[in-house]
Amino acid sequence: MQPHAPIAQRYQTDAEKPEYVEKLFDAGANYYDRTVGWGFLGSGKFYRKWAQQKNGLKPGMEVLDVASGTGLVAEAASRVLGGGKNITCVDPSRGMLSHVSAKVPDATLLIGRADALPVESNQFDFLTMGYALRHVGDLDIAFAEYFRALKPGGKVLLLEVTKPQKGFRAWLFRVYFKNIYPGFTRLFTRSAAAKEMMVYYWETMDAFVPPEQILASLNRVGFEQVKRIALAGLFSEYTAVKPAAASTK
Repeated sequence: MQPHAPIAQRYQTDAEKPEYVEKLFDAGANYYDRTVGWGFLGSGKFYRKWAQQKNGLKPGMEVLDVASGTGLVAEAASRVLGGGKNITCVDPSRGMLSHVSAKVPDATLLIGRADALPVESNQFDFLTMGYALRHVGDLDIAFAEYFRALKPGGKVLLLEVTKPQKGFRAWLFRVYFKNIYPGFTRLFTRSAAAKEMMVYYWETMDAFVPPEQILASLNRVGFEQVKRIALAGLFSEYTAVKPAAASTK
């Protein structure tokens, strides 16, 4: 199941999406942390750690951070774990992944995509993905890979932005993410590539499938205890657990 239809002004087919997204994030990687920092009013550093602890991350766990980007979620996990030696970061963008070592110097870094994870089966206790679900090619395929990578009893935590459907909140969301955020990104970074990265963020948020379809996809591949926690009507935490009796070859 596609997370959204092809963005026509960016690429014409789903097959063209991975290359486009990789180049987009390579070009904007040097500006990503600054842009995300001010764009979410500096709340991200606290929230990423809090969300992972709240959802069960504990010292000693093996963690897989999918679409790790510059390592913001992995860095938060390392503060819970007491270091990054148990963290594996996977991302298709070499530009983004090159920034991880400065934050989590002892993490394992792998080039790869969510729908073809370069890891062994039944390897991880906890799998995270921060604000990148919109960029996978197929939700069912990606979630099947998450299921495979987790140990029996392992947990997945997906953090995502969710567009309100109506009312003032929906209007404000659109104005901020479509106009204000990209505009100020260009102003503060002086980078057209950084602005385009944020414009694409809006385009994918606007086209993203509703939460019900994400939950259904997680259920389809075999996860249990599937649920969504909505925060402030704007953010979602999707969680699911691989059955304790399940094993994947």
